[in-house]
Amino acid sequence: MKRFRDFFLFCSGVHVPMLKRAPSETNKYGGIGATIFFTGLLAAFSGGYALWTVFSSPWGAVVFGIVWGLMIFNLDRYIVSGMKKRSRFMQEFGMALPRLVLAILIAVVISKPLELKVFEKEINQELIVMEQQVFKTQEDKVKDRFQQQVNTLNAEIAQLNEGIRQQAIKVDTLQLIAQQEADGTGGSRKQNLGPIYKAKKADADSAAALLQRVTTQNGALIAQKRQQLASIDSTRQSTVGTLDRSHIDGLASRLDALGHLTDRSEPVKWANWFIMLLFITIETAPVFVKLISPRGPYDDLLEAHEHAYIIFRKETIEKSERAYNKRMMIGQTAGVNS
Repeated sequence: MKRFRDFFLFCSGVHVPMLKRAPSETNKYGGIGATIFFTGLLAAFSGGYALWTVFSSPWGAVVFGIVWGLMIFNLDRYIVSGMKKRSRFMQEFGMALPRLVLAILIAVVISKPLELKVFEKEINQELIVMEQQVFKTQEDKVKDRFQQQVNTLNAEIAQLNEGIRQQAIKVDTLQLIAQQEADGTGGSRKQNLGPIYKAKKADADSAAALLQRVTTQNGALIAQKRQQLASIDSTRQSTVGTLDRSHIDGLASRLDALGHLTDRSEPVKWANWFIMLLFITIETAPVFVKLISPRGPYDDLLEAHEHAYIIFRKETIEKSERAYNKRMMIGQTAGVNS
């Protein structure tokens, strides 16, 4: 137990020999040191998971996690040990404010990878949806690339079919007119097969012959254009087949997926905020404990030690200045006598 206590006191950045002269402060600084240690441990897990997400390298994740955790631990230890109790709270708060801002930034950084781990299943489902959207967008772009040619060919095919249809309507109309002339229901209103009927029948036969030619010519063109459409469709499918279908699984994609989840779901949004606030609370706890705790014996001893050092430094500087001035006066006197 003593080893744990000594280790946590080391984590708090306290001066242990001086703290032994104020044993009542041991529990306070031991708690501060434990908070700093576990914050660094969480940072190590967070950094390791973040690197694993990006590079999928177990050894790299372990090494980076250890380095990241030690860096956060050392930074937190410096932040807390650099704070000193003063006689005025506002003065202390003003000095602690930059440290609080830095602690909040650190908390946000180390909480984000762990948030990704907490919502991993939901994020994986969202990534599948995002992949499908990306693939659909890629396919739509390929389709748009060939769409103008397809529209042009379809328009030409429709025009050729319309030419056949119009000629067929004309043939049917002329044949009906000839038939009505023959049976007396139209034209001259006389039932006969005379010259008028023969002329109208000739017009109908001529139109029918033209329909046959138009059907043959347009049919050949339509078949040609349909082959072109089939070729374009084959090219489009082969182009779609060469598209990148790799899975979206990077850190940025997971952050984007988490953003989509928080935008759509209020529970996920609040859970995300609570996790971040939890880490902010853990990260800023040592600073707040040091800030709101009353001035204790250790703070008095530390201030007395610093004050004694300041006085010693001033005395040393004054002695050096007096010695320097004395040497200068001796040198000037020697110069005048000579």
